[in-house]
Amino acid sequence: MASRLLALAATLIVAATTANAAELSIAIGDTGKAVAVMRRQLDAFEKASGHTVRVVPMPSSATEQFARYKLWLAAQDSSVDVYVADIIWAPQLATQLLDLTEPAKDIIGEHFPSIVESQTIDGKLVAVPFTTDAPALYYRKDLLKKYKAAVPKTWDELAATAATIMEKERKAKKGNKDLWGFVFEGKDYEGLTCNALEWIVSNGGGRIVETDGTISIDNDKAAAAIDRAKGWVGTIAPPEVLTFGEEEARAVWQQGNALFMRNWPYAYALGNEEGSAIAEKFDVTTLPLGSEGGKPAATLGGWNLAIPKYTRHAEAAIALVKFLASAEQQKVRALESAALPTIRALYKDPEIAATQPFMPRWEGVFTDAVPRPSATTRLKYNEVSTSFWTAVHKTLAGDGTAAANLAALKGQLTAIRGAAW
Repeated sequence: MASRLLALAATLIVAATTANAAELSIAIGDTGKAVAVMRRQLDAFEKASGHTVRVVPMPSSATEQFARYKLWLAAQDSSVDVYVADIIWAPQLATQLLDLTEPAKDIIGEHFPSIVESQTIDGKLVAVPFTTDAPALYYRKDLLKKYKAAVPKTWDELAATAATIMEKERKAKKGNKDLWGFVFEGKDYEGLTCNALEWIVSNGGGRIVETDGTISIDNDKAAAAIDRAKGWVGTIAPPEVLTFGEEEARAVWQQGNALFMRNWPYAYALGNEEGSAIAEKFDVTTLPLGSEGGKPAATLGGWNLAIPKYTRHAEAAIALVKFLASAEQQKVRALESAALPTIRALYKDPEIAATQPFMPRWEGVFTDAVPRPSATTRLKYNEVSTSFWTAVHKTLAGDGTAAANLAALKGQLTAIRGAAW
């Protein structure tokens, strides 16, 4: 009798779960292993919850992804229940996202306070930390050793080392005729904002817009930083770098055709995959220093989990967000795709350290991380960033000097600001 009652209870629980099961969808950028790892995690969530989850792949370009999110939200679209959102989007999307302060109160204390703060707008937690990010300088340790060169500490050292090794390797009898010195994200999109912010901050040229709202971009040090980068195009970097996003830069790098690369942590695990031309041949370090008065700078990045107000499955979506943000699932992503956790305790996890030995070293990169001015410019950030990367791209492409383009940019940003940010 007891066994029959237990069996009946189990049947009723399954039936109840099935009756309340939701068909969820989650939007995520399609870069590297992200979607494949996510799918395995979603399978585990489905098994545990009874819900089903469909992945909606997004473009690898954050700019294109953000544009889609804005269209969906403007249309009050309910077809996507969870957004994987860039760290800078919270101030711009906050009014159309669920407040997760209460639902996530039992887990949010585990995450880095600075990330939680970045996703808290007007006292409301609008997104839960998913993975954090900061770029680094990738370098071919085998080629540096071959030519007895040191890891560069400044951008000028990087340019000189890149030019020397490029020339020697291309001329060598068994060298790589296709080797370039440096690849980065030079396309006119948000990735260029990140790169150029690093060049400028490392040169002592300010942060485009300061935390007090001052527009600081029109200065000699900022112009010198952009001019320096302009000199890389077509010399140590391929002319096509002006069309490169993260994946285009990584493609050149992973084929073994670059000495240095600026990119995010996800590229580390992919570079060591079986069949990679550079597996076990590279390492990472902090991005270089620009000039005296500057400091090494890495743009603070990262992705967070947000739920639009228009979801028809709020309870199930909250369960999914908390599942993916948990220490257990962040550890899975760290082990399988080298995604950096937002939970401090995981950086001391012995299994993560053994599988991803680079990960503890990334703490030095975070020490130099700088935020984009999204918190200051709030709803106007997208216009600010677009104007900034457009001015930088024009300069890199040879359309005007850095000084002239940044002076014009100041006027544009002043008009965007109006009376206040």
